[in-house]
Amino acid sequence: MQTLGVTPFLGLFGPAVLAGEREASGDLAAIWRRALDPDDEGLSRRWYATTLPDTLPMPGSLEQGRVGNPVALTTPWTGDVNDRSYFTEPNYARYRKPGQLKVPFFLQPDTWYRGAAWYQRDIDIPAAWQGKRVELFLERPHWETRVWVDGRAIGRSDALHVPHLYDLGRLSPGVHRLTIRVDNRMIVEIGHNGHGVTDHTQGNWNGIAGRIELRASEPAWIDRVDLYPSFADRVLTVRGTLARIGAATGAATADILFAGRSTRATVEWTGTDGRFEAKVGADPGDTASARAWDEFDPVLHDVTVRLANGEEWQGRFGWRELAAGPDGFTMNGRPVMFRGALECSIFPLTGHPPTDIDNWRRIMRRAKDYGLNHLRFHSYCPPGAAFDAADEAGIYMQIETVWANQSVKIGSGLPVDRWVLAETDRVLAAHGNHPSFVLMTHGNEPGGGKTPAGEAKRDAFLAAYVTTYRQRDPRRLWTAGSGWPLIDESQYHVTPKPRIQDWGQGLASRINAKPPETQTDYRDFIGRYRAPVISHEIGQWCVYPDLNERRKYTGYLKAKNFDIFADRLRDNGLHDLAPEFLYASGRLQVLCYKEEIESVLRTHKMGGFQLLGLQDFPGQGTALVGVLDPFWDDKGYVTGSEYRRFCAATVPLARMGSRVVDSGKAFAFTIDVAHFGAAPIADAAIVWRIETTDGATLAEGSFTHTIPLGNAPLDLSAAPVLTVKSASAARLTVGIRHAGRMVAENDWDLWIYPAVKASSATSRIRRTDRIDAALLDHLAGGGDALIGLSGKSVANYAKRSVQLGFSSIFWNTLWTQGQPPTTLGILCDPDHAALADFPTDAHSNWHWWHLIHRAGALRLDLLPPGVKPIVRVIDDWFTARPLGLVIEVAVGRGRAIVCGFALDGTGADDPVSRQLIASLERYMTGDRFRPATPVSPDQLRRLAAV
Repeated sequence: MQTLGVTPFLGLFGPAVLAGEREASGDLAAIWRRALDPDDEGLSRRWYATTLPDTLPMPGSLEQGRVGNPVALTTPWTGDVNDRSYFTEPNYARYRKPGQLKVPFFLQPDTWYRGAAWYQRDIDIPAAWQGKRVELFLERPHWETRVWVDGRAIGRSDALHVPHLYDLGRLSPGVHRLTIRVDNRMIVEIGHNGHGVTDHTQGNWNGIAGRIELRASEPAWIDRVDLYPSFADRVLTVRGTLARIGAATGAATADILFAGRSTRATVEWTGTDGRFEAKVGADPGDTASARAWDEFDPVLHDVTVRLANGEEWQGRFGWRELAAGPDGFTMNGRPVMFRGALECSIFPLTGHPPTDIDNWRRIMRRAKDYGLNHLRFHSYCPPGAAFDAADEAGIYMQIETVWANQSVKIGSGLPVDRWVLAETDRVLAAHGNHPSFVLMTHGNEPGGGKTPAGEAKRDAFLAAYVTTYRQRDPRRLWTAGSGWPLIDESQYHVTPKPRIQDWGQGLASRINAKPPETQTDYRDFIGRYRAPVISHEIGQWCVYPDLNERRKYTGYLKAKNFDIFADRLRDNGLHDLAPEFLYASGRLQVLCYKEEIESVLRTHKMGGFQLLGLQDFPGQGTALVGVLDPFWDDKGYVTGSEYRRFCAATVPLARMGSRVVDSGKAFAFTIDVAHFGAAPIADAAIVWRIETTDGATLAEGSFTHTIPLGNAPLDLSAAPVLTVKSASAARLTVGIRHAGRMVAENDWDLWIYPAVKASSATSRIRRTDRIDAALLDHLAGGGDALIGLSGKSVANYAKRSVQLGFSSIFWNTLWTQGQPPTTLGILCDPDHAALADFPTDAHSNWHWWHLIHRAGALRLDLLPPGVKPIVRVIDDWFTARPLGLVIEVAVGRGRAIVCGFALDGTGADDPVSRQLIASLERYMTGDRFRPATPVSPDQLRRLAAV
């Protein structure tokens, strides 16, 4: 097949043909004529037979060219806006003004357009194409296209995730008018939050991305080739379909070239359709031709199909076999666990996913940098370049088509049902040969209308879907849906049940309601199912916005929501703390993700996990859940090498009942290893040590053990007695050594506390749990007071109350209607004299759970501006209010420290609480206790709820 070469247009968007594409440039990149058709006049007025008036560089989109309507309050966004406060609340009024409009719930385009748009240009068919069949290739239109040549209607396509191909037939040499109508409305209601269409991620743009090409072939050509590799015997089944124009002579045979040998297959014709099938094997004398494909050695093999008339098809495949059963997944007979993240079509510069391979190579590399081997494409399918890059990198991919929920239901006979089947067929035709394409489902979290009858129809439809495609394409595994339902027909399950916080759990979740430990796993849950279980969208732990990120948004979408967040900070006098909020909340986020991932890795026979996500999700209220930003860049608080300590093919695991240890007592733990590497590790040295953060070794030991593939518990036990003279932070480190090198290493923070000794000097400090007249008299007389307000007795806000929890914010409060917690951990100065006897980082760590889970956040806005807390609480970025956990103030002649947690009673008798209170009391007896900011008795009273 030949492509028509046109000089690329180097205009507004740079080179129209991007470097690194899989084929030589030959697309119709140029300035095209265009016209908007908001009133749908173009069809009736035959715009395809006229010359369109305006211009636009193509490939591209209207939005990239800033063509369309300015964003307004009435913009008909594609997707839900769960929190309507933006449209009504006074604190958003300045962002609703014309010309100054900024929305908080997702990235914002400069312009928008919904409807038909027409694109047109003249094409020059060369004399060499006389008698040939001409095809138009549109790589990534959004969404529906219709095509005309010289006013002759060619056809229509509503494919969303794969190229649109139009058979133009034979075109005479010379100039012809090519007209394409693109419509980006909801052509089929497939769910307006789905990432193939929604404004929450890529934006609902109008245009054509990627290659736009004319291709010429002989009158008989290769239409499709499917490759079915058999891993066990290294035999490749090649199935091909041919086509021809009318009575054109069809090829009698097809030659398949593989491993240096040619195999001839007979073509059987029925009218204009031809078919052939042949089996070819790896060369017994060439071991390279039999090498398998997987994440460790992604070997690809080339196949060519050639007809006698010169028509040729080239493809690649990998020898691999993914299987599933009660014991989990295997790849090529070896246990595998999917360590995945979602990719939700988040590409702020263009809106659409990249169509060049270099960008996708970088994405695959970033995933591997952070220890992942899997990407789930949430409710969409990426372009072919993504599959090519994943093939090369050894990344396992799950593909989807829709998110049929919220605005539509599936299985009830609506148009979405037929479209899902058609789109699945199209995805398989376009990408089915890729070895990286290992998992597929119809889509995400399917809705049945929230009625028993509707959900029964949904489940029946999806059961038939899985059964049909398991038989039609056994090269990959099939499941009913990402999230639910869990039905018997599925070959694997994706469910949110095994994770440390589920949607709606709030402060009742394991991470917020139970003391820190590293023992919990999900064996009881997954043991109920015959198919492997992948944990659905785990994590969702937020980090504070990186306000410096705004400068990166130089393309289609802008982070105007970040402008709102910056204004909130500035209004509350906190703007200078933004970098510290980012770092401190980021370290808490990493801590949450570590326990989230290790809980899965600890679970014997579990299939894996899918993070939501490795990068931020800019929509649905702004969900800053990534350790990478939307551009796949680091944020500065964690590196890939640190992340890979707990997220990799081989990860040491420690099971501990508690992270808090009483000095002089035994600390019992067991060691396991999640090892999904290329081979078992024979006679490995598993070494462990416990040392304080200042480098003093408290205990160490080792085991010699062969580490098998998988994560069956090794139960290597130790129980050293840990003794310290003063409260100490420590770290348990477990490493695996083999052949003189460290194969893997992981660590866990501990805190060791000796018994607290009372000091006679603290007797003059009044210790109280209330702010009453007696306390105020004591302060007025020059006394000192340590005030501990229980979490429920701390004054809160009437609207958008602070709900303090240990974990970071889950997803975000705008989309979840304020689901707790609404805070992002603490920020403090570890060198502050008040914390001299309380070992801590500047950010939350696990020992803070013992204080935070029973605490309330002190409202600093009720006090004079100069109050600088000893321990600050980081508020939700939507409200960005000044909050404290421990503060110091001067009241009259007296001095006080106020804590947002009780000093005594139930819950306050743990070693962590006792140690912090002792440290505060010692500080108060020293000469460094000099609160700088005076507050009135009335202001002090306001800290407590009435």
